[in-house]
Amino acid sequence: MADRQIILDTETTGLPVSEGHRLVEIGAVELIDRKLTGKHYHVYLNPERPVDPEALAIHGLDDNFLAEQPKFAHIVSEFIDFVRDSELIIHNAEFDVGFINSELGRLAGQGALSDYVASVTDSLALARQKYPGQRNSLDALCRRLAIDNSERVLHGALLDSQILADVYLALTGGQKTLSFDEHPPGAHPALEAGIIRLPVARAALRVIHPDSDEQQAHADWLLKLGKEGVPKGWPERF
Repeated sequence: MADRQIILDTETTGLPVSEGHRLVEIGAVELIDRKLTGKHYHVYLNPERPVDPEALAIHGLDDNFLAEQPKFAHIVSEFIDFVRDSELIIHNAEFDVGFINSELGRLAGQGALSDYVASVTDSLALARQKYPGQRNSLDALCRRLAIDNSERVLHGALLDSQILADVYLALTGGQKTLSFDEHPPGAHPALEAGIIRLPVARAALRVIHPDSDEQQAHADWLLKLGKEGVPKGWPERF
């Protein structure tokens, strides 16, 4: 049987899930036998509540745009069908799984995410084991593993899941290239992993740049979540 993995990411209205915050976006890409298949799942969601300013500064998904999107109850079946029986790969899995379970818990008879998938692997935990004492945010790993994340101006669940797929393959060894002439082993981890990038399908959104107060509020929010440190300039979610 083929080894099927799903790289998944979400965006939310804010933190924490215990205060009723909701999902606003789910993005996922499929790996079969550690190769990107080109198959992906992506949806924006109506969270039925306002987006916090700190979260808006991260993903740019405002209330007017989200009000026109489907509710989680309307897409739950197709989402479960996409992830069913797979190994999920998520960066800081506790965060995303907590929000997905919260959404499932609002629907009668849906159970929890663990009822549908084979397992969940936290790529942040893998990175911390491999690079102890270093920053292991998604952006930091992209720099360390020579992976292009230049399109990541705003956080988006589909784009972030595609980038995480690149990171995961490079982080865990990937599929080595056959050519030893152009790229010596270890010189370019992303190329050695045989990574193929998918096109990003994202609605045209108004970009809202955070002011200094919003950036500080977001930095405080990341500390509360227990994410990695925040670099100068644009704050990182991961």
